[in-house]
Amino acid sequence: MNWKSVLVGLPYGPNNGMGVIRIMLGLLLIYHGLEVFNTSLMDEYATWDSFKGTYGVFLVYAGKSFELIAGISLFLGLFTRLGSILIIITFLYITFYLGNGRFWYEDQHPFMFVLFGLVYFFNGPGSWSLDHKFFGSKDAAES
Repeated sequence: MNWKSVLVGLPYGPNNGMGVIRIMLGLLLIYHGLEVFNTSLMDEYATWDSFKGTYGVFLVYAGKSFELIAGISLFLGLFTRLGSILIIITFLYITFYLGNGRFWYEDQHPFMFVLFGLVYFFNGPGSWSLDHKFFGSKDAAES
């Protein structure tokens, strides 16, 4: 790597970088998604005012399950775009329904997951993915 590529913003290992970030993002989602197996914590979430009603408990379990499934998908790089869609839907709901759309300050973290989901939806999994192994998928950088 030379300084010119740093200063002018030329890509430097974009597929490897996308792969590393995808794996780390997947691990974060898995960590939070594993809360689906903590009954007392899930019961606590279900008591929030936003979840009171007919489908409250279902929404709590669905959201955490989507986090876990999307995390596994991204970690493995398998069905990455489907995992990205789960991330986008789940965290848009968290940002704009649970967080009342205050993504500019109070709910930045959930909204950043939406942005990561969009990045992987549009660009693909990067390196080291099972999508490449099984389906020979191409990333935007390779097209």
